[in-house]
Amino acid sequence: MFLSPLASIPSPSQAEWYLGPLPIRAYALAILLGIFAAWWILDRRYTAKGGPQDAALDVAFWMVPFGIVGARIYHVLSSPDAYFGPDGDPVRALYIWQGGLGIWGAVALGAVGAWIGLRRKGLRMAPFADALAPGLLVAQAIGRLGNYFNQELYGAPTTLPWGLEIDDAHLVGGYESGTLFHPTFLYEMLWNLGAAAVLVWAQRRFRLRHGRVFWLYVMLYTAGRVWIEYLRIDDAELVLGLRLNVWTSVLIFLVALVAFVVVGRRTRDVPESIWLPGQEPAVLEAAEADGGTRDDVVTDGGTGDDAGTTAAGPGESAHRDGPPDPGADETSPADSQGRDRIS
Repeated sequence: MFLSPLASIPSPSQAEWYLGPLPIRAYALAILLGIFAAWWILDRRYTAKGGPQDAALDVAFWMVPFGIVGARIYHVLSSPDAYFGPDGDPVRALYIWQGGLGIWGAVALGAVGAWIGLRRKGLRMAPFADALAPGLLVAQAIGRLGNYFNQELYGAPTTLPWGLEIDDAHLVGGYESGTLFHPTFLYEMLWNLGAAAVLVWAQRRFRLRHGRVFWLYVMLYTAGRVWIEYLRIDDAELVLGLRLNVWTSVLIFLVALVAFVVVGRRTRDVPESIWLPGQEPAVLEAAEADGGTRDDVVTDGGTGDDAGTTAAGPGESAHRDGPPDPGADETSPADSQGRDRIS
């Protein structure tokens, strides 16, 4: 038996509660809390970059449903035996509350939903994706709490003092009662939160823009996902002896690396606009009429809070009073439009 003589992490005794006849599931609560956290971070970062107020909420109405559907489709396709195998039940593919959401399906279809929402508002995808990236990592970290409550997706047996206790009903692979396992939910939580901090730092330090923050997010997440996948012992599709998610992470990491480099070279000296060409609000045209340029109004120095100007939304002033504060950190006094300059 793999019992630790020092300590262990107990698993929750239940993952579901009832409010009258209504079931309240920890997995669903974790997903909803993660979505709210991602939206809150996105909204503050995007408006700090010059995005119009409430744009994040409007786009989220498209992005979130698309993302959830995509996440479930990816999970079902990458782990088909439970649904289409000899003992599978296709109807269970609809039981999202029992767990099973794949991040790459969420990103892929969520991006489609975001693109639709942004096009309807005349906004560009790249600045939005950059603002969203740290919030995605925070949301993924919170979502892993759902796996903890469900006692699922844990790692191999371990004698480390932080080994995870698993109830007999949730043991996989025929392991003995009392065996402790790697708490992969915790590893991924810590990795994601650390990666979110790295994104914010790198954006400030290297003035990343034009979607490069998002591509860096993809690289950081996939790098962590590879070693975490190696620890997991749940059933998964194998390709050439490796879990499908390992191959997927490696491939997506390489795609993100190429995109990060190419975008950086192509946009090195290009100012970043929040708005699509020809879709800028009338206030930009008014600024041009006053002798300014669109680049004076719609630019991004890489982080939003250290840029001299930001895009103005409909009905907002096109110019900021006074020069930017070079000493501004993550939080600083609201600008002349009343926005908090938070990145």
